[in-house]
Amino acid sequence: MSTKAAINKEIFAPHDERMLGAVQVKRRTKKKIPFLATGGQGEYLTYICLSVTNKKPSQASITKVKQFEGSTSFVRRSQWMLEQLRQVNGIDSNRDSPEFDLLFENAFDQWVASTASEKSTFFQILHHTCQRYLTDKKPEFINCQSKIMGGNSILHSAADSVTSAVQKASQALNERGERLGRAEEKTEDMKNSAQQFAETAHKLAMKHKC
Repeated sequence: MSTKAAINKEIFAPHDERMLGAVQVKRRTKKKIPFLATGGQGEYLTYICLSVTNKKPSQASITKVKQFEGSTSFVRRSQWMLEQLRQVNGIDSNRDSPEFDLLFENAFDQWVASTASEKSTFFQILHHTCQRYLTDKKPEFINCQSKIMGGNSILHSAADSVTSAVQKASQALNERGERLGRAEEKTEDMKNSAQQFAETAHKLAMKHKC
């Protein structure tokens, strides 16, 4: 079982939720946390998870989940409703970067994903989820690559495909029109030649009768 599947089974399924996506992260700026606050459990892995309730009306949330060193279980930490998310900062829109920021109503975190591609996948799922489940107060996505926004790149690709198809169809029609035009010209030439031949033959026939 994959790590994400295990998180979904252990953290979200018991609460009648399903996890839509997750990204493993580390803080860009470490917070000074007292030893007692972590329970003295040492190093840990952190995952930012996006989930939605199975019960209608569906409610989406973002949850911080930790797995402490030497443990196979996961621990639910902070959680925010998706409505509390105010801004998603991709840091750099010109290159693949694992860094990103999440701004909530009452919290602000600076993260580094395990890989840029994992961040990109999570951002695409997050953007789609915001569009689907939020009607008001949708978060602002800034400094994000167009491919991360999903819809824009898909629409542009579709538009390019349609434009290409129209251009090809138009070119084919033009070529067909040119071929038809040339055929009509040849037919007219043949008609004129036949008519001239008939007139010449008629004149010769009249001449021999005389």
